[in-house]
Amino acid sequence: MANPDTPKVYDYILGGFSVAELDRLETYCDGLSRMRSGLTGPQGYSFYDDSMRVCQVAQVPQTPDAMWIYEKLAEVVRSLNAKSFRFDLRGFSEPPQYMIYHGTEGGHFDWHMDTGSLPPRKLSLTLQVSNPSAYTGCDLQFNTGRVFLQAPRDRGAAVAFPSHTVHRVTPITSGTRKAIVAWITGPEFR
Repeated sequence: MANPDTPKVYDYILGGFSVAELDRLETYCDGLSRMRSGLTGPQGYSFYDDSMRVCQVAQVPQTPDAMWIYEKLAEVVRSLNAKSFRFDLRGFSEPPQYMIYHGTEGGHFDWHMDTGSLPPRKLSLTLQVSNPSAYTGCDLQFNTGRVFLQAPRDRGAAVAFPSHTVHRVTPITSGTRKAIVAWITGPEFR
């Protein structure tokens, strides 16, 4: 039995986005301009390290035609935060990102945390856009220090976790995985 005082590593919901909404989101995001994803160094400079991260990324702009995406993501965040984390959150301080991992590129993102911004990222959210049958590998995993936990791969699964949680996306071996990643900020932890 789990200790109720132990913080959750992650939580998820299914059904926050309907199949029609996921199709609409995927079509919209597939039309966005993508670029090679990089990393941010300690002094805020960007660089590339293919041993650490390989994927394509597009920012989801905060425009009238994309506001429904922000509103649906915010609903999912409010629900998961109220249920599992109860963080003092203020909202998105940066645009969500549409991540595309291709098997032909060996897409992956090695162990990392989503920290380093101001105001601080407190909660991270990954929305699974692809059907799990569309790719192999490319699993979202969490490192608890004792075991690796794997997030659900269901299309539409919205997985939330504290941004300081060590996690990775394992190498994709075939197909294409698409996901929306968002970070929710708030005042510093006390």
